[in-house]
Amino acid sequence: MSNLILKNVRIVNEGKIQEGDLHIKGNRIEKIGGTIANLGATEVDGKGRLVIPGIIDDQVHFREPGLTYKANIHSESGAAAAGGVTTFMEMPNTKPAALTQELLQDKYDIANETAYTNYSFFMGASNDNIEEVLKTDGKKICGVKVFMGSSTGKMLVDDETALNNLFSRVDLLIATHCEDEETITANLEWYKNQFGENIDAKEHPYIRSEEGCYLSSSKAIQLAKKYDSRLHILHISTAKEIDLFRNDIPLKQKRITSEVCVHHLHFDASDYITLGNQVKCNPAVKDAYHKEALFKALLDDRLDIIATDHAPHTWEEKSKHYLEAPSGVPLIQHTLNVMLGFYHQGKISLEKIVEKMCHAPATCFDVEERGFIREGYFADLVLVDENKEWDVRKNNLFYKCNWSPFEGKTFKGSVDQTYVNGQLVYKSGKLGSHGKGMRVTFDR
Repeated sequence: MSNLILKNVRIVNEGKIQEGDLHIKGNRIEKIGGTIANLGATEVDGKGRLVIPGIIDDQVHFREPGLTYKANIHSESGAAAAGGVTTFMEMPNTKPAALTQELLQDKYDIANETAYTNYSFFMGASNDNIEEVLKTDGKKICGVKVFMGSSTGKMLVDDETALNNLFSRVDLLIATHCEDEETITANLEWYKNQFGENIDAKEHPYIRSEEGCYLSSSKAIQLAKKYDSRLHILHISTAKEIDLFRNDIPLKQKRITSEVCVHHLHFDASDYITLGNQVKCNPAVKDAYHKEALFKALLDDRLDIIATDHAPHTWEEKSKHYLEAPSGVPLIQHTLNVMLGFYHQGKISLEKIVEKMCHAPATCFDVEERGFIREGYFADLVLVDENKEWDVRKNNLFYKCNWSPFEGKTFKGSVDQTYVNGQLVYKSGKLGSHGKGMRVTFDR
């Protein structure tokens, strides 16, 4: 059982930075702040580094089961721990898709054996599985995922009756991917008529356009308001969508919430020139004015959560022609580094980063006893050296796909140690031999 004291740290939590010590006992936080007397505990000298709550990433694709040649729960949760993420919520579009309670449980069973970090899995919705969705226990599962836009297999929900059934009958958080299928299809046909099969990746933001995102997001919000549903719209990527959201009430009171992903804050359409399909994702990375508007909306709380939409593919898949290359980017190991880069540029405070990456996901999803540094809460903690510089190279990637759009980039700010339920799972570039993750529960 853990019994250790993090000495001489700067604790970033709930809008302030507090200097002192932090005592971990078992899998919980025992005491916070001041000089904590050592009564048989192991001491870790924090040397003035930051301690933040473990990051909660509410949108990842870890590819297991069925697509494990790209990634799996073990490998990607290890990458998560290396990036300071101690809890992930994984999407249902695996093979087979998690459209039944039995298939959903299969994923929990895998994570129980292999995950380095804490975990939850979304139940998948389709046009014809409403009865399975209604069996979902909201205290044990983060939510229901609805693809209101392009997807594979049976995961696209485009039937009006099915959508109305879901929004009117499901008493759970509904998380939506919002892109209008008709708009995307029409745009793609136009580009094919212009360029044939020789479409370049730089056209991606205009095929998966701002209008396609807005049409779908506004439709989801109309349904949520009609039925008073608990709606969470994932990966907002356009300036136009921002006005759909409010910031005049506390997050806890919102029935409609939003997420922005780190790649939509960092990259813009100019990056297709050098990175091409490496930054091809859905919704698309768009022109630079979008990311500036998204950042402003993040700071003024119209956008509630920062996540990754971590979605690895092999280098061989990404090297294909634009029309054949899949959408998705591996990001979870570097999301905190990107945000620390914005901090060093003076664009965001450490307290705001922690709010949006740790506190807000916990509040939005009603996560029990995680996301904050509080006595009695689970000891999900990250020790961060915000000034250490390091280069992203293949030999320090933990992704199974073994590539990153950040390769060659120098980051300022580094995760030094990650604790999951009081256990050290990552330290100075190395993972422990096995995971310490637990199934997340929800206070609903």
